[in-house]
Amino acid sequence: MKQSLPTVDPFMAIADSNRREILRLLSYEAYTINDLVGNFKISRPAVSKHIKMLEAAGYIQVSEVGRERHCVLSQDGFLALQQWIDYFDSFWKSKHKKLELLLKKRMEERAEK
Repeated sequence: MKQSLPTVDPFMAIADSNRREILRLLSYEAYTINDLVGNFKISRPAVSKHIKMLEAAGYIQVSEVGRERHCVLSQDGFLALQQWIDYFDSFWKSKHKKLELLLKKRMEERAEK
Protein backbone atom coordinates (compact mmCIF):
# COMPACT_ATOMS: atom_id res chain seq x y z
CA MET A 1 0.00 0.00 0.00
CA LYS A 2 1.34 3.42 -0.99
CA GLN A 3 2.00 5.81 1.86
CA SER A 4 0.04 9.09 1.86
CA LEU A 5 2.14 12.17 1.20
CA PRO A 6 1.75 15.40 3.18
CA THR A 7 0.20 18.30 1.29
CA VAL A 8 2.69 20.86 0.03
CA ASP A 9 1.90 24.43 -1.01
CA PRO A 10 2.03 24.56 -4.84
CA PHE A 11 4.14 27.73 -4.71
CA MET A 12 6.72 26.17 -2.39
CA ALA A 13 7.02 23.25 -4.77
CA ILE A 14 7.89 25.44 -7.76
CA ALA A 15 10.13 27.81 -5.80
CA ASP A 16 13.20 25.73 -6.61
CA SER A 17 14.73 25.94 -10.11
CA ASN A 18 15.52 22.20 -10.13
CA ARG A 19 11.86 21.36 -9.50
CA ARG A 20 10.75 23.76 -12.24
CA GLU A 21 13.20 22.06 -14.60
CA ILE A 22 11.82 18.64 -13.66
CA LEU A 23 8.33 19.88 -14.55
CA ARG A 24 9.59 21.27 -17.83
CA LEU A 25 11.23 17.96 -18.73
CA LEU A 26 8.09 16.03 -17.81
CA SER A 27 6.05 18.29 -20.08
CA TYR A 28 7.78 16.57 -23.01
CA GLU A 29 7.50 12.96 -21.87
CA ALA A 30 7.40 10.63 -18.87
CA TYR A 31 10.75 9.92 -17.21
CA THR A 32 12.02 7.41 -14.72
CA ILE A 33 13.77 8.94 -11.73
CA ASN A 34 17.08 7.51 -13.00
CA ASP A 35 16.53 9.22 -16.37
CA LEU A 36 15.75 12.51 -14.64
CA VAL A 37 18.95 12.31 -12.56
CA GLY A 38 21.02 12.41 -15.76
CA ASN A 39 19.72 15.92 -16.48
CA PHE A 40 21.01 17.45 -13.24
CA LYS A 41 24.29 18.06 -11.46
CA ILE A 42 22.83 16.94 -8.16
CA SER A 43 22.68 13.53 -6.50
CA ARG A 44 19.99 10.93 -7.04
CA PRO A 45 18.75 11.37 -3.43
CA ALA A 46 18.43 15.13 -4.06
CA VAL A 47 16.40 14.51 -7.24
CA SER A 48 14.25 12.02 -5.30
CA LYS A 49 13.52 14.67 -2.65
CA HIS A 50 12.46 17.11 -5.37
CA ILE A 51 10.25 14.42 -6.90
CA LYS A 52 8.59 13.77 -3.52
CA MET A 53 7.82 17.46 -3.05
CA LEU A 54 6.38 17.80 -6.57
CA GLU A 55 4.27 14.71 -5.99
CA ALA A 56 3.02 15.98 -2.61
CA ALA A 57 2.03 19.29 -4.24
CA GLY A 58 0.10 17.46 -6.95
CA TYR A 59 2.32 18.42 -9.89
CA ILE A 60 3.38 14.88 -10.73
CA GLN A 61 2.38 11.28 -10.22
CA VAL A 62 4.90 8.55 -9.60
CA SER A 63 4.10 4.95 -10.42
CA GLU A 64 6.18 1.86 -9.92
CA VAL A 65 6.71 -0.32 -12.97
CA GLY A 66 8.87 -3.25 -12.01
CA ARG A 67 11.92 -1.85 -10.25
CA GLU A 68 11.61 1.59 -11.81
CA ARG A 69 9.60 4.61 -10.70
CA HIS A 70 8.01 6.53 -13.57
CA CYS A 71 7.08 10.20 -13.27
CA VAL A 72 4.35 11.97 -15.25
CA LEU A 73 2.74 15.37 -14.90
CA SER A 74 -0.49 15.68 -12.93
CA GLN A 75 -2.98 18.51 -13.25
CA ASP A 76 -3.83 19.01 -9.56
CA GLY A 77 -0.94 21.29 -8.56
CA PHE A 78 -1.30 23.30 -11.72
CA LEU A 79 -5.03 23.78 -11.08
CA ALA A 80 -4.37 25.17 -7.60
CA LEU A 81 -1.79 27.53 -9.04
CA GLN A 82 -4.15 28.59 -11.86
CA GLN A 83 -6.98 29.32 -9.40
CA TRP A 84 -4.71 31.66 -7.47
CA ILE A 85 -3.59 33.41 -10.66
CA ASP A 86 -7.20 33.63 -11.92
CA TYR A 87 -8.23 35.41 -8.73
CA PHE A 88 -5.67 38.15 -9.25
CA ASP A 89 -6.29 38.27 -12.98
CA SER A 90 -9.94 39.03 -12.19
CA PHE A 91 -8.87 41.58 -9.59
CA TRP A 92 -6.70 43.48 -12.07
CA LYS A 93 -9.31 43.33 -14.85
CA SER A 94 -11.81 44.88 -12.44
CA LYS A 95 -9.36 47.65 -11.48
CA HIS A 96 -8.58 48.41 -15.14
CA LYS A 97 -12.29 48.54 -16.02
CA LYS A 98 -12.93 50.98 -13.15
CA LEU A 99 -10.04 53.15 -14.32
CA GLU A 100 -11.32 53.05 -17.90
CA LEU A 101 -14.80 54.17 -16.76
CA LEU A 102 -13.33 56.95 -14.62
CA LEU A 103 -11.19 58.26 -17.49
CA LYS A 104 -14.14 58.11 -19.88
CA LYS A 105 -16.28 60.08 -17.41
CA ARG A 106 -13.57 62.72 -17.00
CA MET A 107 -13.16 63.05 -20.77
CA GLU A 108 -16.94 63.52 -21.14
CA GLU A 109 -16.94 66.16 -18.38
CA ARG A 110 -14.15 68.08 -20.15
CA ALA A 111 -15.93 67.84 -23.49
CA GLU A 112 -19.07 69.41 -21.91
CA LYS A 113 -17.10 72.48 -20.69
